[in-house]
Amino acid sequence: MLKSLFAGLIMAAAAHATAGQARDLTIGITQYPATLHPNIESMAAKSYIHGMTLRPFTAFDAQWELRCYLCVTLPTLENGLAVREDAADSDVDGVALTFEIHPDATWGDGTPVTTADVMFTWEVGRHPLSGVSNAELYRRILEIDVIDDKNFVMHNEKLDFTYNAINDFRLLPAHLEREVFEQEPETYRNRTKYDTDPTNPGLWLGPYAVTDLVQGSHIVLGRNAYWYGDQPVFDQLVVRAIENTAALEANLLSGEIDMIEGVLGLTLDQALAFEQRHGDQFTVFTKPGLIYEHIDVMLDNPILDDKPVRQALMYSINRQSLSDQLFAGQQPVAHTSVHPLDWVYSDNVRQYPYDLDEANRLLDEAGWAMGADGVRVNAAGERLQLTIMTTAGNRTRELVQQFLQSQWQLAGVAVDIVNQPARVLFGETIRQRQFTGLAMFAWISSPENVPYSTLHSESIPTAENGWSGQNYTGYVNARMDALIDAIEVELDREQRAVLWQELQEIYAEELPALPLYFRSDAHVWPKWLQGIEPTGHLAPTTLHVENWQISE
Repeated sequence: MLKSLFAGLIMAAAAHATAGQARDLTIGITQYPATLHPNIESMAAKSYIHGMTLRPFTAFDAQWELRCYLCVTLPTLENGLAVREDAADSDVDGVALTFEIHPDATWGDGTPVTTADVMFTWEVGRHPLSGVSNAELYRRILEIDVIDDKNFVMHNEKLDFTYNAINDFRLLPAHLEREVFEQEPETYRNRTKYDTDPTNPGLWLGPYAVTDLVQGSHIVLGRNAYWYGDQPVFDQLVVRAIENTAALEANLLSGEIDMIEGVLGLTLDQALAFEQRHGDQFTVFTKPGLIYEHIDVMLDNPILDDKPVRQALMYSINRQSLSDQLFAGQQPVAHTSVHPLDWVYSDNVRQYPYDLDEANRLLDEAGWAMGADGVRVNAAGERLQLTIMTTAGNRTRELVQQFLQSQWQLAGVAVDIVNQPARVLFGETIRQRQFTGLAMFAWISSPENVPYSTLHSESIPTAENGWSGQNYTGYVNARMDALIDAIEVELDREQRAVLWQELQEIYAEELPALPLYFRSDAHVWPKWLQGIEPTGHLAPTTLHVENWQISE
């Protein structure tokens, strides 16, 4: 009887989507964005919204090929739109990239997208206190020559192997944001119209624009009347944030939402169980991707700054058992941040199989003796006690925390669990390095993504740099910095592979973060919805929302 009721609700939802004048789609995700500004903070939920509302200049598509989205032609050395340049005071060549903005590209209020927006975006990105996430991208742009309203030449200080990928150069509307920025650049990140006036259509540049929202609850997207590309089939999209994954599934079955986004949706174990029960009514699509579940360690904490302690934490986790128990062995154990699907991956690095004896040996040598209550103490009588944080309401992450807590307890490490909603955890706690111990979350990357933002010493967020950068652990290693710098400018794949090998060896030895596993995310949509193509990397599934179709 219950199954029949659910089936009836699902059929009713499908009828609602295909009948009548309005065609709406409601999507469930587990996070609400901390900000909607395209260049401040990195968060998967925001990226998902921006896939439908803000087209990038360039991005990797679902086939992992770099292509133009906002530009007309991808500049390359072969087609002459990319030209080597001598860089002043440097042994490394620079590069000049000629871009043409799509001639019909228009903001949602009818204002044409022009090189004025390009120049303004560059100005914001270069300001030392603007708070942009990828400040290094803008610092490396030495000059931009404006040819006319739609054409410009970008001069970059380095000709690197990703020289024509300006995926993070997220355009800002100068006609709306310049006045806000110039009033006080230091506080711009708190006053941007993306947060104070998000339904202003002039902020948006995609098939859809934000038309309504309730903070922490949902975001409504309506058609962008000035969208220049293929028209999407849905008149309105509603993206609902439901932070508890069990509640997310319940809302899908009741018809309150129509689909669940993969990276922000059900975990693999939940999706596999869901498919067994409801596979006749929903498509459950799983795809391994460049999604690295790990634990950032606060290296300002003297306990965690000690490498043998970090290594002991790794040896005391049975990660293969974790994968087998929770994910039916379908999420491979990670040894570094580089995914096995990436061509530069190497497993010829130090690995940490479950070895409690080795963990105990390392902790003993580090000066942590087992206490009478089963918790280790140092010579000063201080307990080996840490805090681990993650996104509240994510059932699988909470189970992983409990697994880790129990495993570390066997090694004499006491761990307290303190979780926060995603918008708080990523918007404040992690971004401003307020966590004191361990923070568990995922990095989603592009193919062969150089970890400048997460591992280079110049990417440590501070109040002085407006909390730019994503090296939240505070990791500093001169050789790692040198490798990152060298990898970027090495155009020869074989030579680059050698550098990547050493980088992975250092990562596995030093453990700036504790690797857990690589995720295979599950996307769930109704049978009547077609044309969805998950990318398996940083670019969101919604980047091609205009290809989604209703099967009548």
